[in-house]
Amino acid sequence: MSTKPTKATISFDNNATPIELPMLSGTLGNDVIDIRALGKHGVYTYDPGFMATAACQSNITYIDGEKGLLLHRGYPIEQLAEHCDFLEVSYLLMHGELPNAEQKANFTKIISTHTMLHDQLSNIFRGFRRDAHPMAVMIGVVGSMSAFYFDAMDVYNPQHREISAYRLLAKMPTIAAWSYKYNLGQPFMQPQNKLNYAENFMHMMFATPCEEYTPNPVLAKAFEKILILHADHEQNASTSTVRLVGSSGANPFASISAGIASLWGPAHGGANEATLQMLEEMGDVSRIGEFIKRAKDKTDSFRLMGFGHRVYRSMDPRASIMQKTCYEVLNELGLHDDPIFKLAMELEKIALEDDYFVSKKLYPNVDFYSGIVMRAMGIPNSMFTAIFALARTAGWIAQWSEMNADPEHKIGRPRQLYTGEARREFMPIDKRA
Repeated sequence: MSTKPTKATISFDNNATPIELPMLSGTLGNDVIDIRALGKHGVYTYDPGFMATAACQSNITYIDGEKGLLLHRGYPIEQLAEHCDFLEVSYLLMHGELPNAEQKANFTKIISTHTMLHDQLSNIFRGFRRDAHPMAVMIGVVGSMSAFYFDAMDVYNPQHREISAYRLLAKMPTIAAWSYKYNLGQPFMQPQNKLNYAENFMHMMFATPCEEYTPNPVLAKAFEKILILHADHEQNASTSTVRLVGSSGANPFASISAGIASLWGPAHGGANEATLQMLEEMGDVSRIGEFIKRAKDKTDSFRLMGFGHRVYRSMDPRASIMQKTCYEVLNELGLHDDPIFKLAMELEKIALEDDYFVSKKLYPNVDFYSGIVMRAMGIPNSMFTAIFALARTAGWIAQWSEMNADPEHKIGRPRQLYTGEARREFMPIDKRA
């Protein structure tokens, strides 16, 4: 027999009538207090950063930070990363079940044959400076897609949502790769239907019209792992942004563009880029002690990037997968003697053994290893967050579609705790002090 409470009571110290609120339970995780009726009683809750507030119900992704657990539709990330490709995981996020062989073949064909961009979209790229950050370009190009693909924009029509989802998933690698090519001043490379999702991105990013390019299978497999491990991560800042923008009925391209903008923030998707910048600032193994000391100093604002995680209080489950992939890539490319990679591996060793970091559970996270892998593959720091956005598109569109299909969803309208001036009367300018 369940001993979970079915209601919560809020009492007040001014003898006002207590308020009873229902308790809700999910499949996994903490129970929540349903506070929707509080406004009728003239009070609201105050929760900056939504640290203790569930803004939606979802059956896509579940995280247990204490246990280091990440599930997509109930499947552990370790199993998905080991046995699935990215499109299979994307199908799972979008449709709720892993595809059978026929469903996977059909889904893969749909995505692979819709990777080309409308020809006039190339003009949008050319409107940017050549040195514009790839994320700035992606925000603009994805947002502009609503002016090119407006035939399926009814967000309350399931078929329209599916068409838009497939378009975004198919075209995002092209947009990301072209943002890099534009940065370099190289010709845009058209997608190749014969290549898989990861290989196709690598081809568009690294190939030129001058010579044949064949993606290295070890590197393509590693890139596939990066995409899978970043596909979705519950109600983080960018996913919440996609939901909030989408809650107004905004079209999917505007919603995903807003998600990309949120991801660009250094406190969110920029962690792997910041990790590599930190390693380059260290420069040499001999300086690790200096930076470790700074990280321990509470009066120093320096943070050791790539260690610890806001959600995970134990090991990031994605980190061990990426760690293995990292060593596979380094072995394939013979980069163990590269100064930055030697520095990273030594920093990893010290942090895993140092009592300070172990006691605070500041383990290397997925960003620490994914940044190293992407650098080894020849991907510049400026593209790290763009690739994160490419991967997270699968989760964003699944979350956006789920929200629009939810009969309980409403336009987002957070409350506030007002701390400004009370009512004042207007004073003519000649009477103001």
